[in-house]
Amino acid sequence: MSKEIKGVIISRAVVLISIIILPIIIFLIFFITDFSLWFSDNKMLTFLIIKILCPLVFSVSWLFFLILFATRLSMAMESMDKTVAVVPIRLKLFFGANALFILFIFVFPIITPLISILSFSSMAWRLTTFRKESWDEQKTSLITKILIGLFCILPIICSIIILPQYIELAIFLWYDIWVPLLPFLFRISYSIYTALAIGSLFILLSNKGVSEYEQLFEEPKSEMTIWYIRIGEIFLFIFFLFLEGFFTGFQRFEIIELFYISGFIIGIVVAIINFITGKKRKTSFKSYFFGYFLAALFMGANLLIVNADWSYLIQLISLILTAFVFIFIFFYTFIRLEEKEF
Repeated sequence: MSKEIKGVIISRAVVLISIIILPIIIFLIFFITDFSLWFSDNKMLTFLIIKILCPLVFSVSWLFFLILFATRLSMAMESMDKTVAVVPIRLKLFFGANALFILFIFVFPIITPLISILSFSSMAWRLTTFRKESWDEQKTSLITKILIGLFCILPIICSIIILPQYIELAIFLWYDIWVPLLPFLFRISYSIYTALAIGSLFILLSNKGVSEYEQLFEEPKSEMTIWYIRIGEIFLFIFFLFLEGFFTGFQRFEIIELFYISGFIIGIVVAIINFITGKKRKTSFKSYFFGYFLAALFMGANLLIVNADWSYLIQLISLILTAFVFIFIFFYTFIRLEEKEF
């Protein structure tokens, strides 16, 4: 069942926004980043290739890919929770932003050349075999194969030109942006987790023992819209950010640790009660053990481990691991999905 807001299917809206934003992001990357040609120092040639040709080729490739697989991408977003359920809905905000950043730093630079080559190959094939629905090696003409080879030349050249510097870009984003931002990301993550954990306790009590809103894709009719709790979670999140010093020049209030400990305990209690009570009500109830385990690992490293280096390492590993879980779930769903209209 597709999730909608005032008649707008969220997953399709996300795909549409991606079609609009992704080419803009690609051009911004090439214009902001000081890429250069490894075979020439000519400024005009560098401008034409780096600032115009490469971002144009990669943008067209992603546009073609997103439009071609728009329905499949939308269905993958709708189905990813059904495919591999390891992270509960209320923890997706907790890890989701980090997963997007990891995706942007590592996956996007690596797959862009491949997407570009595949997209241009598909364009050539569709131009000469527009009446065929699938690839058939025996029936594909020599002209089609030659045209596919010719179409691949441009993205291959652009990939060879830019790939080494794309790797440098990923290294720059990792060490100069993501790593310095990690302490702030940790604080924001603590605040999100604690606010949602406290909110989940009230929703748990309201639903008589099971946090039903974590079963949205299993039983959408049972979702309880308790807006005052959700609004309370937002205010709690802002309050925790205040205690962390985000609005006071980063002058941290030590009482925040008490809230974090409370949220950590509540999260464990909610996970246990959800598992026990949920299984009694329905054997197909999702326990989300792995998702809760990673969240508890992340929070526990901050609260229980005295050694700062070990605490930092465990938190970093838990964030990266969960980010790749998100990414794997989506790609796994996208590849295995049987596309059909919905």
